[in-house]
Amino acid sequence: VEQRAPALALTDHGVMFGAIQLLKQCKGTDVKPIIGNEMYVVNAQYNESTTKSHQKYHQVVLAKNEVGYRNLVKITTESHIRGANGPGWFRRPCLDKVLLADYKEGLVVTSACLGGEIPRAIQEGKHEVAEQIACWYRDVFGDDFYLELQDHGLEKDRVVNPFLVHLA
Repeated sequence: VEQRAPALALTDHGVMFGAIQLLKQCKGTDVKPIIGNEMYVVNAQYNESTTKSHQKYHQVVLAKNEVGYRNLVKITTESHIRGANGPGWFRRPCLDKVLLADYKEGLVVTSACLGGEIPRAIQEGKHEVAEQIACWYRDVFGDDFYLELQDHGLEKDRVVNPFLVHLA
């Protein structure tokens, strides 16, 4: 409110624990709350071996309306029930792209931070792979897919951001 921001998004990692507090804090103000989750996406399907650990990529998912909120709750729940991935302390609730695409209605997704699949491909010099991934998200989410630029002054930002601008 003090910053005069028209909206405020909250994306807990893998969960939606802050959603109620966000709604309460925005109630009675002109600030629109945007509920989200910075999820973990794997390039595997739930029917694959649950004992095998897969590379996890950060994926920002935001609800843009009530349908999106319900879909976000659904995929968050499923990621905890069926998609826990990794050993011990590093176990994370993961979802596959099939589930994400199945519940895309009302959702907005971004390419996420340096831990996202597209930024990781760019960091590894795999520009064609990064472009293919971006095209998949564009084809599935259309205008509800955004390339996310972050600049924390890191050398990795200097590598990733110019190519993200090129992709845009």
